[in-house]
Amino acid sequence: MPKQVWFLIIGTFVNTVGNSFLWPLNSIYIHDHLGKSLTTAGIVLMLNSLAGVFGNLVGGYLFDKLGGYKAILIGVVFNLISITLLTIWHDWPQYIVFLTMMGFSGGIVYPAIYAIAGSAWPEGGRRAFNSIFLANNVGVAIGPALAGIVADIKFDYVFSANLFFYAIFFVLVITTYKRFDMKGLTTKPFSGETKRRNRGPIMAISILSISLIVCWLSYSQWSATISSYTQGLGMSLSEYSLLWTINGFMIVAVQPIIRPLVTRWENKIKHQLVLGLILMSLSYIVVYFAQDFKMFAAAMVILTFGEVFFTPVIPMIANKLAPHGQEGFYQGLVNSASTIGRMIGPVFGGLMVDLYGMQILMLILSLLIVIAIIPCLVFDRTLGKEQT
Repeated sequence: MPKQVWFLIIGTFVNTVGNSFLWPLNSIYIHDHLGKSLTTAGIVLMLNSLAGVFGNLVGGYLFDKLGGYKAILIGVVFNLISITLLTIWHDWPQYIVFLTMMGFSGGIVYPAIYAIAGSAWPEGGRRAFNSIFLANNVGVAIGPALAGIVADIKFDYVFSANLFFYAIFFVLVITTYKRFDMKGLTTKPFSGETKRRNRGPIMAISILSISLIVCWLSYSQWSATISSYTQGLGMSLSEYSLLWTINGFMIVAVQPIIRPLVTRWENKIKHQLVLGLILMSLSYIVVYFAQDFKMFAAAMVILTFGEVFFTPVIPMIANKLAPHGQEGFYQGLVNSASTIGRMIGPVFGGLMVDLYGMQILMLILSLLIVIAIIPCLVFDRTLGKEQT
């Protein structure tokens, strides 16, 4: 594995640990500490994600124009400013402003990270993106577990911990990433024929993004409606945070288990996508019946198995479809799709819970994920024979 990828793994891990102190607890803080409704909490998280959509697109553009190091550095600097402001002022309505700023600046970083990984290790295929995926989820395993403990002591310390870890990420970026900068190399405009050929890939990634939006709309419920639902059932913040620890460590632990099947399906990416979505759908059926920690943990285990099949494949497909010099743009598109799902999810979930209850929401999510299998089966029909 190239050094570039190792430094990306370390940076992703540190960044995720810091972010994981806050994002699983956002709804709880807005609902329980600031006294707002779940619908209001959903709107706040929607604004955060909407800003992230633009941040992802800007991050991809900056990668193609300025290179990976400058793109990441710009995002890190703006995010560090936003987190500092949120740490100092986290009452209402300042919380809305600074969380939205964090969504935009944080969104700049990840398209560049994935684009660098694909450029630095093109022969790695799924492994390059799976490595970033694993680093992200190890951070998810550790961050929420620590966050639950810290929040039980005093919630204000959660913001300080987020700031501390992001400061470490900033130091890592300025001391290591510049040496391994990867630039978009295409400087001349595409000809008309090139643009025509590129319509197939852009349509393919757009179709696949439909599934990605649905996936993340559903996934976001774990940090939005499900988080508050567990509190209503009497689960502690530490127990809820432990669910994310299970998720993160499971993602690492199941790698040897799924490796034979992933290897067998290396050139059958649709198989991986479909299996992942089926398992995700099943997890929400389990949540439908869940009343205690054990059932929620079982649902999280099933969700995790679905995640490890589905999620790492998406940036690999984007990297494969991207024309030369547009790698950052394509990674920005798929990251934007994920962010749109996270944007819609809390508002959609909050409204459904307020109107119909949690059980109805879980049934709707399970059905939507099954429907999301369709784009995964047909996305590549827009590609010419030379691209398939």
